[in-house]
Amino acid sequence: MTNANLNAQNKRPQVVIVGAGFGGLKAAQYLRRAPVDVTVVDARNHQVFQPLLYQVATAALDAEEITQATRVMLHGSRNTRFRLAQVQGVDWAHKQLRLEDPDALAFDFLILAAGAVTNDFGIPGVTDFGFGLKSVEEAIAIRCHILRMFELCNSDPALIEQGYLNFVVAGGGPTGVEMAGALAEWFSRVMRIDFPQVDVSRARVILIEAIDKVLAPFDTALQHYALLSLKRRGVDVRLNTAVSRVTAESVELKGGETIPTRSVIWGTGVKANPLASALGVELGRGGRVIVNPDMSLPGKPFVFVIGDLALGKNPDGGPHPQLAQTALQGGKHAALQIERLLNNEATQPFVYKDPGTMATIGRSAAVAEFPNGLKFTGFIAWLMWLFLHLVYLVGFRNRANVFINWIWAYTLQNYAAGILLGVLPHHAEDTLGAPGWQADATPSGRSAAPTPTSSQSASADRPG
Repeated sequence: MTNANLNAQNKRPQVVIVGAGFGGLKAAQYLRRAPVDVTVVDARNHQVFQPLLYQVATAALDAEEITQATRVMLHGSRNTRFRLAQVQGVDWAHKQLRLEDPDALAFDFLILAAGAVTNDFGIPGVTDFGFGLKSVEEAIAIRCHILRMFELCNSDPALIEQGYLNFVVAGGGPTGVEMAGALAEWFSRVMRIDFPQVDVSRARVILIEAIDKVLAPFDTALQHYALLSLKRRGVDVRLNTAVSRVTAESVELKGGETIPTRSVIWGTGVKANPLASALGVELGRGGRVIVNPDMSLPGKPFVFVIGDLALGKNPDGGPHPQLAQTALQGGKHAALQIERLLNNEATQPFVYKDPGTMATIGRSAAVAEFPNGLKFTGFIAWLMWLFLHLVYLVGFRNRANVFINWIWAYTLQNYAAGILLGVLPHHAEDTLGAPGWQADATPSGRSAAPTPTSSQSASADRPG
């Protein structure tokens, strides 16, 4: 008997949540005592704390310290089960999810929280030769790639002249700024000790931003502080500069300059998960699903779209920010609206409450801005950033391990996760820099793009 037939015999309303990220799991949490049966569907069996992915990529943390098994996170929710599957689309007429296998999953209410993926803006070579930073696999691939660049230069210093120690980070938003700052500190504090035969001072971190500022959403004074902090760490910041093409051996800029590099980390641009285009509904900017004020799908009041997948609007008409806090608040809101519908009550509009934003540039340097106008920089902001991320990190063991590793790195200038995984293929000299050789860089094989049911969001990487 199929799931659809089983659900048809079940008198309790069936709620299906697509995506086990911040928003999806928050919705499940708020529905755990509701008179419904909940099924969470995702192509991965774990949640990733994306704000700290860059620290996995720069060897400060292990992947296991920022992940948690989805089934473990659902412990205590007796009305909730997890389904590992890829969603192919939705059969609206029969209210069923079409999965990768022949089985269908029926629902009475549907919450779509599939997040976002990297947007390459159609720039040639980004997908083929760039590294995304949206999953654990990608973070490990970046770490292993960087370590290999240093190992190769240790064996043949002449490779430095060919750009093997040039590391380009595209995007001056929080992800790009944090990544660039972390790379600079990794090189100056750790690599110079680990690789005494390599002239690590020749390693370059180049941050490219198309507009005239970094951290565009922040106050001007905080932007200026972040820019100076990056430069003090040796980051070559290129403002008003755009990438026109990425190859296996270089980055080409629109101004005509070519930077020799085998390492391009794409930290800018997101678009809605491909699931959005498979729904057969109206989409807005960035491929996001246009929703009603209560976050329901127009014409389908039993469907709620939240997080990066949704194009909701603030009272001023601007779109909801693609942040972790938006997803968390949206998950709670969707769950409460379903309970209202079960009680034959009218739904309420979603009102996003801005808790403030933070970004770290590196050791003892961060920026924080709050809706009440308070702004912080430097060591205080950095402590606030550390505390907030520990609070949001799931699991006591993860919090303890991350805290210990942070203390270890701060006091001893030594990173806990500088392990090179896999074996360098024999043809590597012909393909260095292209993700095609990453098959041996991660435990699970080549770092693939997020699938349509993946909840790993490109921009839900700011806790607030």
